[in-house]
Amino acid sequence: MTTLSRNASLIADRLLSLPCGSRRMAGIAGPPGSGKSTLAEVVVDEINRREPGMAALFPMDGFHFDDSVLRERGRLANKGAIDTFDVHGLRHMLERLKRNEDDVVAVPVFDRSIEIARAGGRLIARQTGIIVCEGNYLLMRQSPWDRLKPIFDLTVLVEVDISELRRRLRARWEGLGLDEAAILQKLDGNDLPNGIAIMEGSTEPDIRVINN
Repeated sequence: MTTLSRNASLIADRLLSLPCGSRRMAGIAGPPGSGKSTLAEVVVDEINRREPGMAALFPMDGFHFDDSVLRERGRLANKGAIDTFDVHGLRHMLERLKRNEDDVVAVPVFDRSIEIARAGGRLIARQTGIIVCEGNYLLMRQSPWDRLKPIFDLTVLVEVDISELRRRLRARWEGLGLDEAAILQKLDGNDLPNGIAIMEGSTEPDIRVINN
């Protein structure tokens, strides 16, 4: 069994052991490039392998501000920073999912091929008993992000060594065909500072995963 599989199995065990009288919510946070998204996907797959249809994935990236908004604010070059997300919209959606009062909830999903969030990109039905939310800033201590953690029944923080994080992020941007100047701007001007802020500014999770 791989480390990823072991971590996913551990998280799945914890979620399935929680009281099942109401919907259970997990928050998996970590820097860009830490592997949090992959971990969240494998957790959902593992839960559904054991109990088909029990879990659904909910990425927070659907709450990116649109490029036009970021351009107006002078923050387009910093897309992905903590102030480029609709934290209040995310919180209200998490609270709505936690209450589980509606037959189905449509959540936005970020389309990386066009860098735009698609409204209603995923449907989550009332019978879905576990929601796994993943995103960079879910466990941040700063206001108003600190209002998110109490919504979750289980929290996970994925950490990675800074040098390894730099390597992964560089490979990501190289794979998208960026030149060296653009890569350095992305790395040192945005992604790495964001990653460091996440690891230093997140509150203590229930489970800490080191993914070097």
